[in-house]
Amino acid sequence: MTRPTITMLFTRERPLSPFAVDHRASRGRLFPAEPSPTRTEFQRDRDRIIHSTAFRRLKHKTQVFVEHEGDHYRTRLTHTIEVSQIARALARNLGLDEDLAEALALAHDLGHTPFGHAGEDALDALMAPHGGFDHNAQALRIVTRLEQRYAGFDGLNLSWETLEGLVKHNGPLVAPSGEPIGRYRAKGVPLAICEFDKLFPLDLASHASAEAQVAATADDIAYNAHDIDDGLRAGLFGIDDLSDVPLIGLIIAEIDAKWPGLEPPRFAHEIMRRVITRLVEDVGQEAERRIMRLDPLSAQDIRGAPLPVIAFSGGMAREEKALKAFLFERMYRAPRVMVMREQAERILRALFQRYMADPAAMGAAEGEAARPRAIADYIAGMTDRFALAEFQRLFDETPPLR
Repeated sequence: MTRPTITMLFTRERPLSPFAVDHRASRGRLFPAEPSPTRTEFQRDRDRIIHSTAFRRLKHKTQVFVEHEGDHYRTRLTHTIEVSQIARALARNLGLDEDLAEALALAHDLGHTPFGHAGEDALDALMAPHGGFDHNAQALRIVTRLEQRYAGFDGLNLSWETLEGLVKHNGPLVAPSGEPIGRYRAKGVPLAICEFDKLFPLDLASHASAEAQVAATADDIAYNAHDIDDGLRAGLFGIDDLSDVPLIGLIIAEIDAKWPGLEPPRFAHEIMRRVITRLVEDVGQEAERRIMRLDPLSAQDIRGAPLPVIAFSGGMAREEKALKAFLFERMYRAPRVMVMREQAERILRALFQRYMADPAAMGAAEGEAARPRAIADYIAGMTDRFALAEFQRLFDETPPLR
């Protein structure tokens, strides 16, 4: 019997579905690279993402609550870890490439600004005369240009499949005619995506792989569940307030019946874990139904399908929408959160305007003209605490997020 080599042991794989992405048939990288003897192409992508500077900065970027409000609230990093766990579980159950799904889950928030969506909205408004700001496009800029660590190239030189999923995980960006669709219908596809697509075409009119769709759905599942947990922890609403939310009301009744009088922290955790289970199981069952109807024989069949194959069922989609509506009203637009949001926007506006007037304030060479996109890159890369420190340094004012 032949003794297995180290390479064979490292690269041993389980069988995948015919419609999974096959790393051996990858479309390659912008800068050609020799294959690794111990890692698949997508394992290499995952590792490069984890070791990037942008990934490490996620630990000090807001999800909903600013870092100093408490150690137990989610940050962009803890959220990303939860998304990657759910993505791997879904991918495994559907026979997909878990490493590609994980890489996309780990990269999906790299382009986010400090202070959560408040920061993104502020930068988008400030950059409106200069092409706007979009966190998906910013993530692409990070992994293709802004990370400058490797000797042979800028960015991380990720595989085509990872870049495709990063850009298109929420669906096609343009119609077959080339017209922007979906979230880009009004303002157009961001310039960063258009420019890179000319250099390394990403097939913007098609869906992304099933692995990318899994990562996008895992994101929805994770933040629905953990925002309930964080909202309860913050006292923005109570368990009784959740009873009228269809999906959550049934779960609350189930927990009450099994453990009457359960203390609130345990009750909250039981709600969260059951929400994740219900949503994951529903997505798995709906994906199986859609895949059986489509009968795909390759990953390209998934890309060419008229609809995503990874999605909630009709009934669960309605319940998930009701949960999002509750969270929007009671959490994302809660007075306490809105006050912090307004202050965060004020901080980023002040920083942007200062850097425009005085590029040297952000380390630009003396006499160098202020470039709005370079300033947006700099601000978007900040952690919450660095943005607060910069505000205090430049304006001699204690940051007002308290």
